[in-house]
Amino acid sequence: MAIRSIAAASFGAALLCTAPAAAFDPFEIQIYDGTADPKGSPGLEIHLNQHHDRWRMTFEPSYGITSFWEVGGYFQTEDGKYAGVKLRTKIIAPEGGHLRLGINFELSRVPAEGWGGEIRPIIAWEDERFIFAANPNVSFPASFEPGGMAKVKVGPVALGLEYYASVPHEQYLLAAADLIALKNLELNVAIGDGSARIAKMIVGYVF
Repeated sequence: MAIRSIAAASFGAALLCTAPAAAFDPFEIQIYDGTADPKGSPGLEIHLNQHHDRWRMTFEPSYGITSFWEVGGYFQTEDGKYAGVKLRTKIIAPEGGHLRLGINFELSRVPAEGWGGEIRPIIAWEDERFIFAANPNVSFPASFEPGGMAKVKVGPVALGLEYYASVPHEQYLLAAADLIALKNLELNVAIGDGSARIAKMIVGYVF
């Protein structure tokens, strides 16, 4: 898919929401940076989050269909109990320069909430020193849940800030660190305040 087409889709999705926002989604507290599993490679992420005094663990398997198309899913738990599933598909633009663009679509089924979905545009920029990314998410039932990050690379880690919101109800600013020195391994930890205290960790590996 051409960069121009992805950019147009991302911009259109960001403008969709006019209805009141739903609650912040605590199961996947993550900024997408415009990368995907390589073609033919499976991956697995484990998300562990604490929010509003509840612990949530999410298992996210994924698979690279092509160099620009990744599919995945989520199995969610809350305080050790089943809390829903999601399916997703992510398309990214071919790599070129420091700018990365993409879009992610999700379909979810959560107990007590029913069916839902998400359109997540992905805009990212990275060089040898810095990484920036923005995800102006639109979730259904209709809500606007923007997120972003800004980090500086310091040796084996990237340090900086992550921002999450469910407009206009909840906003969070987290201090975050990513391990970037080991190929195929993802480790992200963050803690912060906003409408409530949040602590999170993501461990992932591409096989």
